[in-house]
Amino acid sequence: MSNWQTMLFSAQGRIRRSEYWLWGIGVGVILAIVVMAAAMLTGGGDSHHFSPVFGIIYLVAMVVGAWISINLQIKRWHDRDKSGWWVFIGLVPLIGGLWVLVECGFLDGTQGPNKFGPSPKGIGAPQAVF
Repeated sequence: MSNWQTMLFSAQGRIRRSEYWLWGIGVGVILAIVVMAAAMLTGGGDSHHFSPVFGIIYLVAMVVGAWISINLQIKRWHDRDKSGWWVFIGLVPLIGGLWVLVECGFLDGTQGPNKFGPSPKGIGAPQAVF
């Protein structure tokens, strides 16, 4: 798989906060454009008319978006040296979303390598000798 495919569709490894934000926002914008275009082309945005084609496109976009979001979040939990199972904290009403925002979006990852892989910042990597 290429780098973007690994980034979006694999839960392995670690990512930096900047990658988490940029990929998350970028994918969100692309999915919003796809859904809006589908609504305009199929008439699915009309409140008096439901297009089955729009419904399918919308469902696929939401499933793909959720899958990518979960994978990016798992990689951030890994960077914080925590299990990917922490994604479920987001299901806790009120506090869960805030917890995810702070831990994944604002707090720095583990300095150097951890059990999920090397630092995405290159911290703690062996230095090249010239």
